[in-house]
Amino acid sequence: MKTIMKLIFCILSILTFSGKLFAQVNVVATLPWIGNLAKLIGKEKVSVTTLVKTNQDPHYVEAKPSLIVAARKADIIMYNGLDLEIGYLPVIIESSKNPAIQPGKPGNFDCSQFITPIEKTPSADRSMGDIHPLGNPHYHFSPSNIIKVARGMAEILAKIDPSNEAYYRKNFREFQSKWQGKITQWKSKNLAGKKFVAYHWLFSYLADEFDFQIVGCIEAKPGIPPSSGEIKNIIDTINRTKPNAILVNVYSPKKPVEFVTKKTNIKSILVPHDVGSLPGTDDWFLFMDRVIQLLSEV
Repeated sequence: MKTIMKLIFCILSILTFSGKLFAQVNVVATLPWIGNLAKLIGKEKVSVTTLVKTNQDPHYVEAKPSLIVAARKADIIMYNGLDLEIGYLPVIIESSKNPAIQPGKPGNFDCSQFITPIEKTPSADRSMGDIHPLGNPHYHFSPSNIIKVARGMAEILAKIDPSNEAYYRKNFREFQSKWQGKITQWKSKNLAGKKFVAYHWLFSYLADEFDFQIVGCIEAKPGIPPSSGEIKNIIDTINRTKPNAILVNVYSPKKPVEFVTKKTNIKSILVPHDVGSLPGTDDWFLFMDRVIQLLSEV
């Protein structure tokens, strides 16, 4: 009997140890691009849950119970920062009662800590729309920012899961090598000097990095539908500057865009706003391939 009990104890010990040894790091990401980067760096060592759907406007998300449950199980929560998730993420983190992901803990990972924000508006107020005082939050269009975020992810995963530190660093080096090749490819498309109008200020980092212009936005005040006067102003801007195209995404309202395109004869282009938001954009590299290709064709 003692022999059998010892055998059972040994088996249980082995199973428990194996479970810990091969357990995945449970990553919860707010946005699709963040979840994808975490998977590219962590691969099979991480399990990734993404809170915001690929076709969803990231500015308007509710702190649903299902999102709180996901956060409760997280080893680390990764988010965009620059107040993009201000309307829901603090509620999710606090309600999760998960000590690992509270502010100041290693499991609370703000991706924006690695980038230099542009378009800061310290004196913003609500009359200006959904302005982000800390800076434009859409830095995932910037390859030079993304490589910094990816490096930071490798570092934090190594800290949380030190037994796989070498693995995460190797994956980052592979990511970096692919990134370097893609930079050469994207720069060869030569977007320099082009002009675009956008519906929302999504493309500022991209314009800075690839030396083209966003001459105006249909949505003059972020998050607020354009007034008739603002529509007239953007039509005047288009007629004066002669942009190559109007850039829209899947959640851009159709009526004002259709009205502007009809009045100016400038075509609109549906551009992915995040990984997975259009077919064939299932990782960050494919997402950027599509964005650059679409802008280079007009």
